[in-house]
Amino acid sequence: METVDTSKRLTHLRELMKENKVDIYSLCHLKTATNRNTLLPAMQEEYISGFSGSAGCAVITLEKAALATDGRYFNQAEKQLDSNWSLLKQGLQDVPTWQEWTAEQSEGGKMVGVDPTVVTAPDARKLAEKIKKKGGEELVAVKDNLVDVVWGQQRPPMPHEKVKVLSLDFAGKKFDEKIEDLRKELEKKKSLGFVVCMLDEIAWLFNLRGNDIPYNPVFFSYALVTPSSATLYIDDTKLESNVKSHLGDDVAIRPYPAIFEDLNSLQQSQSLNTEAKQKFLISTKTSWALSQALGGEKKVEEIRSLIGDAKAIKNDTELQGMRACHIRDGAALVEFFAWLEEELIVKTSKVDEVEAADKLEQIRSKHKNFVGLSFNTISSTGPNAAVIHYKPERGNCSVIDPQAVYLCDSGAQYFDGTTDTTRTFHFTEPSEMERKAFTLVLKGHINLDKAVFPKGTSGFALDTLARQFLWEEGLDYRHGTGHGVGSFLNVHEGPVGIGTRIQYSEVPLAAGNVISDEPGYYEDDKFGIRIENIIMAREAKTNHQFGDKPYLGFEHVTMVPMCRKLIDETLLTRGEEEWLNHYHAEVREKTKPFFEKDDRTLKWLMRETEPIRGSDSGL
Repeated sequence: METVDTSKRLTHLRELMKENKVDIYSLCHLKTATNRNTLLPAMQEEYISGFSGSAGCAVITLEKAALATDGRYFNQAEKQLDSNWSLLKQGLQDVPTWQEWTAEQSEGGKMVGVDPTVVTAPDARKLAEKIKKKGGEELVAVKDNLVDVVWGQQRPPMPHEKVKVLSLDFAGKKFDEKIEDLRKELEKKKSLGFVVCMLDEIAWLFNLRGNDIPYNPVFFSYALVTPSSATLYIDDTKLESNVKSHLGDDVAIRPYPAIFEDLNSLQQSQSLNTEAKQKFLISTKTSWALSQALGGEKKVEEIRSLIGDAKAIKNDTELQGMRACHIRDGAALVEFFAWLEEELIVKTSKVDEVEAADKLEQIRSKHKNFVGLSFNTISSTGPNAAVIHYKPERGNCSVIDPQAVYLCDSGAQYFDGTTDTTRTFHFTEPSEMERKAFTLVLKGHINLDKAVFPKGTSGFALDTLARQFLWEEGLDYRHGTGHGVGSFLNVHEGPVGIGTRIQYSEVPLAAGNVISDEPGYYEDDKFGIRIENIIMAREAKTNHQFGDKPYLGFEHVTMVPMCRKLIDETLLTRGEEEWLNHYHAEVREKTKPFFEKDDRTLKWLMRETEPIRGSDSGL
């Protein structure tokens, strides 16, 4: 990871800030805002700061620059930021949030500017309040994104990929039925309509997929659904005849930028009706610009997205697709790890982190329904594994050390589902601490997988199940335990998840939710451990039902062995041993048919799925 000299870029930006009469400029991509900002702010922030992590906020004053990010990226940010920048480690004691730091810098009547299309309306409102309390002037919307102006001709062009129809065989439900369900919710809330701004929600609602953002099968667009109409705002040239035929006459097509003009017209016509009390619904992730087009917070009702909630509960077709694609994906990973071990140990070849990631992608691509990767593969050896979201760079990465831990976090997009799997391996003799850390992480992973809990329980409440064994040793990890996963959509999907984020306490887990189970442990400059399976919430059979409540549990769908060399069996209970043996029996049964003509991989699979302690597990 190289450090970029940002001096000239910051000088140019500050000149533009003065021209626009702002003293402080904020640029965030914390995955809380909408649409174009799912791609552009991440690119803009990397350009202006040099930080390439997927969550952060850059704040630039006329004298200072600060980058705020969470614990997943502390190590990475420290390596990538140059001397122009201060790092705000979010979540640590006595470290201000980026909003607090911005407000502090605004003292004395200073003006703060943002691009209103890349900050949510609630975030803008909260920031404005903090600025006022600290004696700042106000928060203003700056029409042009100032970092884009600095970037100029060098900025990559916006993608312009064709949109495709997702077959009902994979979607499981017709899009017009989804729209009818949404209209029923609008009727319950007596609403004028719902503005859809999250790209994955638009793709899901209309059973369409795209390729505008790397690894995410979505396309730049907006949508507006009212009780009597549905409008898709998109560049018409991206829609071929079969897509238009799929949408039919009931979905109007309007140019992508026309959403602002149309919402403003709707707001004005509504204002003329003095007796009207109905409002448009917008999600809490809607941009400040869209909210303002509808007249601002007094003219809209902000809610958690109705579509996001519906999308998170997979239908039977989607759940079956998840099971099927994870078996194929598991077979690809089994073949990969067998190949890698032979290269490193038998052939003593030199394989670098990117070469390994390329090989894994090539193996995956052979499998049915493969579309592409679901995120950039985290292929990391030794100390690099301690960088939670490490990104190996071609020509500037490490050769995999067979004497060190190797962590591989990877996933793929298939027409029938999205995968995300992390495995940590050691190909020779791990240290005592590596084995202990791995086993404590495994115990937490198993504990969450086996959980049974009453309906209405949130992921916030379950988080401790995965951490408790680490906590007993005074250890922990600085990331969530689980995130939602889309169905041939974004690999990180809300609103459910498992972790300490407050939003995970707001939405209870429900049957049909698909989430990750991924505790870990990291020692800076030494090693990193993470184990990740995808699990699906489902109803559990219990002897009793206290309070007449149904109970839920999990079904794991990831099919990849755990590293035998890293397990300290003396730390496992009998129940954990049984879970591991049953899991490995399942992995063997479901992936073995792929290797009838692949002796190397078959032998590796059979060895890695042998029961521990000679337990009778039916293998």
